[in-house]
Amino acid sequence: MSEPTAETPIPTRETGEIEAAATPTAEAKGPLSPPYRWLSIGMFSLIFLAAFEAMAVTTVMPIVARELDGIALFALAFAVPLAAGIVGMVIAGNWTDRSGPLPSLITAAVLFVIGLLIAGTATDMTVLIIGRFVHGLSGAAVIVPLYVIVARVYPEALRARVFAGFAAAWVIPSIIGPAVAGVIAEVFSWHWVFLGVIALVAPAAAMVVPPIVRVREKIQGDPVVAWSLGRVGWAVLTATAALGLSLSKEFVDPWRWVVAAVAIALIVVAARPLLPVGTLRAARGLPATVLLRLIVAGAFFGSEIYLPYLFMERYEFSASLAGAVLTGAGVSWAIASWLQGRLGDRVSNAQAVMVGSVLLTISLVGVLAVAAFTLHPAIAFVAWTFAGAAMGFMYPRHSVAVLGLSPVSAQGFNSAALSIGESLGASSALAVTALVSSAVAASAFTADFSVTVVIALVAVVLAPRVRPRD
Repeated sequence: MSEPTAETPIPTRETGEIEAAATPTAEAKGPLSPPYRWLSIGMFSLIFLAAFEAMAVTTVMPIVARELDGIALFALAFAVPLAAGIVGMVIAGNWTDRSGPLPSLITAAVLFVIGLLIAGTATDMTVLIIGRFVHGLSGAAVIVPLYVIVARVYPEALRARVFAGFAAAWVIPSIIGPAVAGVIAEVFSWHWVFLGVIALVAPAAAMVVPPIVRVREKIQGDPVVAWSLGRVGWAVLTATAALGLSLSKEFVDPWRWVVAAVAIALIVVAARPLLPVGTLRAARGLPATVLLRLIVAGAFFGSEIYLPYLFMERYEFSASLAGAVLTGAGVSWAIASWLQGRLGDRVSNAQAVMVGSVLLTISLVGVLAVAAFTLHPAIAFVAWTFAGAAMGFMYPRHSVAVLGLSPVSAQGFNSAALSIGESLGASSALAVTALVSSAVAASAFTADFSVTVVIALVAVVLAPRVRPRD
């Protein structure tokens, strides 16, 4: 695979507040001090909205699947937006390179509303999954522009704290999102969980657009950059293969394994042009960092969607109570993210990823024990809270490491690759858990969490490779 050629060029004009931001005095004040304050708040508001929607939908999806007679498509309802996100991120990255972040952000907001409207008015599972597909395209289109903004506007010393702020934006949604979603689904209807989020889009957009306009001289695109239709094509093939992997469980033996093997082979081939050279062989430094993001995302998010389902099916929890497990992980994620930001260079990126990977594995073993032996659900809550802390401690360091190891001309490509890896890892993990649980006679939840524990163990083995060669 050749190096990317259509990357994210950096404009040379640096004026006004942004020039002042480059001084050491400005750097020391943090992301919420002038001249960063309103830009940071605007970006945090977008993350807040995405977090609220994610927490709410994860909580009510078991109810949705039962009401729409779509239990068999439960995992697919989560895998589809993740697969769509692969395409959305490639398009958003290329568009941001050409036109700056505003066009892709505005388009993402419109698609976000359309996706929620389709899902919120769905009367069968197929229509809901179509809505989730549109939503997946839009959610992904936000991430890459935000990463590019962080790389161009904020000095390197502040980037870990900005990403910690992204994690902090999950705290309130993690606390109130599951409970609010559960109450709405129980008292009114799950439809309003989707439709109600639409009312939050306009205020979030109003907060983020003005500060981005003020720094447009720093983050403007370059129309000379060509549309990379080849990468879009590879992204579509990757997403299609990921969905094929998700659907493989619907076939009878031995065809389910044949379809799964072909889908995995296609994913490997199609994803290579979307990732840095050496990613799939875990080459030291940046490639291994992108791969580790893919793996830990698969382990964590592949487990997360089944936890409320486990509590509701086996322990007969209400939707609001079952969603409380997500609250603990969201809060611990934010706290651990804040901690790693304060530690700074005292903990290297490789050390943070190693600690996080080990803690995540131990936590998932605890969740597996609850599922396998029907232990008290409080054990799963505690274990998942530690899993959130593990992710919060290492997740920002993936982003910091990639930006720090990227040449200026590759910031857009590598930022997109990091997010693509996250979506690909999560969607593939969801597909494999569904495939394994449908093929074995053991408890479905036991099979699901066994798969994610194995994935987390791979992360532990590869974590030392995040450290680049001297």
